[in-house]
Amino acid sequence: MKISDLLKQIKRSVSFEFFPPKTPEGEESLFKTIKELEFIKPTFVSVTYGAGGTTRERTIRVVKRIHTQTGLTVMAHQTCIGHTKKEIIDILNQYKDIGVQNVLALRGDIPKGQEESFVFPPDGCRYANELVSLIRENFGNWFSIGVAAYPEGHPESPDIDTDIHFFKKKVDAGAEFAITQMFFDNRYFYRFLDKLAKVGVNIPVIPGIMPITNFKQIKKFADMCGATIPSDLIKRLQPVADRPEEVEKIGIEFAVKQCEDLLKNGAKGLHFYTLNKSKATVQIYKAVKDLL
Repeated sequence: MKISDLLKQIKRSVSFEFFPPKTPEGEESLFKTIKELEFIKPTFVSVTYGAGGTTRERTIRVVKRIHTQTGLTVMAHQTCIGHTKKEIIDILNQYKDIGVQNVLALRGDIPKGQEESFVFPPDGCRYANELVSLIRENFGNWFSIGVAAYPEGHPESPDIDTDIHFFKKKVDAGAEFAITQMFFDNRYFYRFLDKLAKVGVNIPVIPGIMPITNFKQIKKFADMCGATIPSDLIKRLQPVADRPEEVEKIGIEFAVKQCEDLLKNGAKGLHFYTLNKSKATVQIYKAVKDLL
């Protein structure tokens, strides 16, 4: 079923993001996690796509397996960077052929180490709004198209207003909903929504939640995507950075409070970046489920 339709039918959504594992053992571990999360009955789940298409075949395989072997609605991430338009259409045709109707249209990251030398394919899409247009032109309304949102602005944007301008171009091209990059200060999310309203954008924007279970890892992620970790949270985490159980406890406690605030202030749902694990997500869900 289309995510855009599901979002119209329910008050709030709960969804999970997974990444395609590198090994058969990792894939089986992922599907064990999926089984552990199924009781939540998520509105949808999504599968990421590596920088420059590096996980192309694994992403396609995992999406197909979720679609055919579980009862879950699945959304495939699709980047355009490093792909010709024909390659993108071929991939999306594979999804259409088995009945997958949801795609997250992303520009994608330039592969690590190629930031200065990367060359865009001459017959490709340079930006996400061009990818959205390509999907609409070739598949009509078959796909429900989601896009990424950056509450603090995309790392490559000079300021938040410029980012809002380009976000609107994705919506004008046919995007129906958005999922945010992870963030830890809800004020950025509320500001983002206010700015969207002022330019006439009113599609559902689902906040992306990243439970902190590894301080060094999350700090690296935050630095990469430009997400601010509140100073008081850093002060709590730094002294216990080498004690995983303490980091996880503090991280889950913080995420619960963050989610409670979002839901009480009208967030359309919660999208959990699971890192292919279920423990933290399940604990947070159980703590806030009465608000969903």
